[in-house]
Amino acid sequence: MPIPSYEEKGFPNIENIIGISFKNKDRLVQALVHRSYLNENRDFALAHNERLEFLGDAVLELIVTEYLFANYLNPEGELTNWRAALVNGTMCARVAREIGIEPFLFLSHGESKDANTKARDYILANALEALIGAIYLDQGWDLTKQFVTRWIITKLPEVLELGLWMDSKSRFQEAAQEIIGITPTYKVVNENGPDHAKQFTIAVYLDKEKIAEGSGSSKQEAQTSAADAALQVKKWKGPKVQILERKIDDPIG
Repeated sequence: MPIPSYEEKGFPNIENIIGISFKNKDRLVQALVHRSYLNENRDFALAHNERLEFLGDAVLELIVTEYLFANYLNPEGELTNWRAALVNGTMCARVAREIGIEPFLFLSHGESKDANTKARDYILANALEALIGAIYLDQGWDLTKQFVTRWIITKLPEVLELGLWMDSKSRFQEAAQEIIGITPTYKVVNENGPDHAKQFTIAVYLDKEKIAEGSGSSKQEAQTSAADAALQVKKWKGPKVQILERKIDDPIG
């Protein structure tokens, strides 16, 4: 019998969304238990999800690697960048939100208050990896591969079209140089907060024209945020990449 939380928190809804009925329901529940929850609920029946996350991270990377290797003849460096864009924390947090994992997380009272923050995105990304680990343990390789293909590998066309395998700052610079022949420049327009918790606002310019602003807890983070906003303002996509799809009769090497 699964622990009471399985029914109380409505975990059958997650099974319906992902199309997987767990044999061991506790594995599904454990995948969403954050360490902070156990600090306040020491008698909880399950451990936190970090070991499942460790497993799921490796399984996710291998499935994506296998897919890219089997379907594309691009060089190793390009495939590595594509893979990173598919398995990084930003993508995993996004997929976790698409599935609707957040309401099912077991969090401390403090963590529960930090919705829509980078800390929450980090927790969501780790929870998705833990979920993949739980699916692998409970259902095996083939069903895990189906899950990863459905929720993550299907994002590859978007990654390639928008150049998401590059960071926003690099994408904006390459697009600006290619389209209008100008290299973007960045300028700090505001700093707030004490030294240990500063918040920077940075504007990005093309020549003398201010395109967008971005904020962050470091200058690098604020520049990246500004570049991301500028890409949206300009509606520029990422740099073109030659996609070498493998044909049936192409060699393995």
